[in-house]
Amino acid sequence: MIQITDLSKKYNGVTVLDIPHLSISHGETFGLVGNNGAGKTTLFRLVLDLIKADSGSISIDDIPVAGSDDWKGRVGAFLDESFLIGFLCPEEYFDFIGKLHHLDKQEIERFLDYMSPLFADEVLGKNKLIRDFSKGNQKKIGIAAAMLSRPDILILDEPFTALDPSSQIRLKKMLNEHATQYGTTMLISSHDLNHVTEVSSRIVVLQKGEIIKDLQTNEQTLSELEQHFAVEG
Repeated sequence: MIQITDLSKKYNGVTVLDIPHLSISHGETFGLVGNNGAGKTTLFRLVLDLIKADSGSISIDDIPVAGSDDWKGRVGAFLDESFLIGFLCPEEYFDFIGKLHHLDKQEIERFLDYMSPLFADEVLGKNKLIRDFSKGNQKKIGIAAAMLSRPDILILDEPFTALDPSSQIRLKKMLNEHATQYGTTMLISSHDLNHVTEVSSRIVVLQKGEIIKDLQTNEQTLSELEQHFAVEG
């Protein structure tokens, strides 16, 4: 379980995130939506201990993320291109990530075979550095690397952005399969309400750093979200 208590983050004296309490259960697919500046990426960066909170705490199975590394091997994440190693080719990068998680060559190859529909013959075997790929293919590489070790927790920030429609559909299918097969806890942010509704069992709406809706996904969820953002926008 991910437990957030009295979490606050400020920039230049302005509060950008204020969450008194939030719990995310094992196996939950947790969608996070909000307009630009709502605090989505800030929350994910705090969960990953990439930035420090001004107050409050975050724990993963009672392990505080700040000041401990014990949780890191259980979490896979891709937020942006800074997570990549641009001077490697994709094969070298996947091999590097696999070795970090003690995966052998066959396990890595099986996973890359599984990801081949998403790669669409545009990623592997191109004799090309990651930094020279398109933004969309860099995103595919980052998402695949985050999923490679079958982490207990998967965190993806705007995974559908920069992907073509076919890739978006394939990614949604893979995320749903991953959650079902491995019971992975997933935290996914997206500006696209359709996509996030299709992959999430629960959706939280952030507005100016505060949680204003916390919804269990059902047939009315998309309509409710669309109505909310039509008014907010």
